[in-house]
Amino acid sequence: MQTETATAEFTPRQSAVLAEALRLLVEGGDKALTTAGLARAANCSKESLYKWFGDRDGLLSAMISYQASKVRTVERPGERLSAASLKEHLDVFSHDLLEVLAGDVSLALNRLAIGQSSRDGSKLGTLLLERGRRQIDRRARALLDAGQRDGLLRFSDGEEAYRTFYGLIVSDLHVRMLLGEAPNTKNFAARAEKAVHAFLTLYGTEKALAGS
Repeated sequence: MQTETATAEFTPRQSAVLAEALRLLVEGGDKALTTAGLARAANCSKESLYKWFGDRDGLLSAMISYQASKVRTVERPGERLSAASLKEHLDVFSHDLLEVLAGDVSLALNRLAIGQSSRDGSKLGTLLLERGRRQIDRRARALLDAGQRDGLLRFSDGEEAYRTFYGLIVSDLHVRMLLGEAPNTKNFAARAEKAVHAFLTLYGTEKALAGS
């Protein structure tokens, strides 16, 4: 399966550094994420960090993009979707989304952003929206648009269709997890499949329903 992710933005070395930065954030919170601390943990120079990511906001932006890239969507240059391949891509997206939202990294980032929301000059919430959620939304919308173009989905408002799909997948689970509820990750595959089935029932054409 071909997938589109944001990891192409980063070299393997940069990706390793970003993974280490996310680990520091999860384990030690905002104060643990310093340039000097990251340079030591990732075994690189501070000069390299500034060259790759710029200032702290640039580092946070890269961390969020790297995390968002784990939610895969299809990249289809010149390819036509079939009912089976559309369902497969929707299943992968749904399961990835649940896995990422339930992960320690995403929960830590969101809790940190919520905690900083009242601070003047705090940009983490904005970065999470722009480099995280909207990046995922954009790629998922492209998949739905491709499904409509290939006669598998029918909707008049793509944004409304995507919001419905997102709601079927996540519901109130993310809020409950942010409040400390432990998710049943073993149920994610079934939950994702159920969401896709409901979405195709609402928006799938006869061609999509017959083929899936």
